[in-house]
Amino acid sequence: MNELDFLKRLTPARIGVGRTGTRPLTKDSLSFRIDHAAAVDAVYGEVSQDLLDQMGLFTVETRYGSKERYLKRPDQGRLLSEEGEKLIIEKCVLRPQVQIVISDGLSASAIQKNIMDVYPTLLDSLSVYNLSVGTTFFLKGGRVGCMDAIGELLQPEAFVLLIGERPGLVSAESLSAYMCYRPQKGTKESDRMVISNIHRRGTPPVEAAAHIGTMIHKMLEQKTSGVGLVI
Repeated sequence: MNELDFLKRLTPARIGVGRTGTRPLTKDSLSFRIDHAAAVDAVYGEVSQDLLDQMGLFTVETRYGSKERYLKRPDQGRLLSEEGEKLIIEKCVLRPQVQIVISDGLSASAIQKNIMDVYPTLLDSLSVYNLSVGTTFFLKGGRVGCMDAIGELLQPEAFVLLIGERPGLVSAESLSAYMCYRPQKGTKESDRMVISNIHRRGTPPVEAAAHIGTMIHKMLEQKTSGVGLVI
């Protein structure tokens, strides 16, 4: 095996692809177009209502407005709509030990493909540590900073945001889990923690969920998160 073949076995990235003159080979060109289409579908797709009903989740919207506005105005995905705030106050447990929110973010495909593996396992992991969970809901058009707005309303001890990652040409189904101890307005990014690249060809969903539970347990023990947490 030559060095190039060895490197190609180590990564799914497009290295050492062939070409004919100045053009890529047909198979490589088609592969690129397929992966690009999957990424576009992930961004513009919708999490199915059937899945949300199956999980018993109600939907809260941010101020994203539309997909186009969501992409151009990330700040609007960090703010809750007025109706969303009312729904949260009306339906959610106040001051839960652990608050879980699921959001499409930049990949609805990430939720569709992974959440039924991640969420039940996360609940099991938290129960092992005797940790109680508040009212989980689905946030449409969310960004990571929405944790602060929700934290202001519900005042959880620990917060877990399961959100679709920005898709790439290797995977359009990657999920991230952001965690924070007592998120609120003004929370620093260094206070957040993340487990990313959660999908079947990355960090296995069940393994990631178990690890999230362990991290939440450590956060509550130490009453901190981010760079202040001793792992």
